[in-house]
Amino acid sequence: MKTVGLLGGSFNPAHAGHRHISVEALRRLDLDEVWWLVSPQNPLKASTDMAPLAARVASANVVARHRRIVVSDLEVGLGTRYAVDTVAVLLRRYPKVRFVWLMGADNLVDFDHWSRWRALALLVPIAVFARPGYMGRALTAPAMAWFRRWRHASASVRRWREWRLPAIVVLDIRMSPLSATAIRSADPNWADPDRASR
Repeated sequence: MKTVGLLGGSFNPAHAGHRHISVEALRRLDLDEVWWLVSPQNPLKASTDMAPLAARVASANVVARHRRIVVSDLEVGLGTRYAVDTVAVLLRRYPKVRFVWLMGADNLVDFDHWSRWRALALLVPIAVFARPGYMGRALTAPAMAWFRRWRHASASVRRWREWRLPAIVVLDIRMSPLSATAIRSADPNWADPDRASR
């Protein structure tokens, strides 16, 4: 059965940190592919700070550079807004694929603000990857308190297909200091389509 990690996000812009997490996921979870789900609009982020979807998808395609990392804006076609709804549709459309949700530790900090986050946890296992400056808050986050009984040891991560849901694992990986916020701060016009012609 094919195995796929789902890395959802704004990718505003995509950067090497996204790729690093994805490559680690491919290796540590023994995945066939990682799908980058470029969100049309993250419900928890302001639209005023969001570059156009086409620019974010383009940045993801430039950064991915891996035959097993697939960049997609499939939520546009699905008409879904929340991760739980996207995953539910994917499970119906691809019954022969085993999915696992991938996230950085920064997302675990406010995971309890996601729409129907407990329902998402009952659909797919979740693998959390270390991010600089977030691990302490992630491990004490409200969602992690709920997950406490269902946390798996990182040594068992290759057996994630066998886990009963809900299930979560936190992986301590070499951390990338890159962040989309820092990139936008250093280069506010990163998505300007006219830059290449200047």
